[in-house]
Amino acid sequence: MTESNTPGRVLITGGGSGLGAAVADAVAEAGGVPVVLDRDVSRTPHEHAYVCDVADTPAVGETVRRVVQELGGLEAVLTAAGIDRPGRLEDIDAVEWERVIAVNLLGTAAVVRAALPALTTSAGRVVTVASSLGLKAVSDATAYCASKFGVIGFSRALAAELRGTVGVTTLVPSGMRTRFFDDREERYRPGDDARLNDPRNVAEAVLFALRQPAGCEVRELVICHALEESWP
Repeated sequence: MTESNTPGRVLITGGGSGLGAAVADAVAEAGGVPVVLDRDVSRTPHEHAYVCDVADTPAVGETVRRVVQELGGLEAVLTAAGIDRPGRLEDIDAVEWERVIAVNLLGTAAVVRAALPALTTSAGRVVTVASSLGLKAVSDATAYCASKFGVIGFSRALAAELRGTVGVTTLVPSGMRTRFFDDREERYRPGDDARLNDPRNVAEAVLFALRQPAGCEVRELVICHALEESWP
C-alpha cells in the first residue's frame, strides 16, 4: 500500500470482466489506480486499459514496460486472467489444452516477471489467482487443475524468493458468478442452485491483502461461498 493507505497503481490481468473487473472497481473505489490488461477492454470504465494476451510473453513484456513508463511505476499486480476447457483428456484438442496452461500458469509468470523491477522499486505486492481446483483435483479438468496447482507452486516459490522485498499472496477462490462458464457445454455449467460467490466479495479479499502494513504478509487466502462443499 502507498503511504496514503490507498492501493496505489494496481495492474490487473483479466481486468475486463469477472473477478478482474470487480477488483478494478474496488481499487478505484479505494482511491487507487486500476490498470486493466485484457484481450477485450471494450467494457471497462477505467481510464488505463491495455489490450494484451498474457499467453504472449513478448507482448506482456512490452505492455508492462509501457504501463510502468506511462504511469511512473506500480504498487501491485493481480493475475486474474484465466480460461478453462473442461473435458476428458483424450477429448480436448492438444492446442486448446496447452493454451489453458499458457494463459493460467505461464501468463501469470510472464506478467509477474515483467512487473518485478517496478514492484521491487515500490516494495509492492503480487496477488496471484489460483483456484479451489488448485487444491482439489476433479475429473474432466486436467488442464485447469494442472495450471492452478502450478500457480500455487509458483506462488509459494516466488514468496520464498522475494521474501522481504516484494509481498506475495496466493488467492484461492472457489466458483464465482461471472461469465467464466458462458462458453462451456451445458453439462459443465453450474446449475441455478450452484453455490457461487459474488466476485465483489473476492475483490474485497484482494484489497485486504493489499492493505497489510509493511512487514506483514498474507501468504494465502481461501475465499468461498459459506456453503461451499469442496472445502476443506
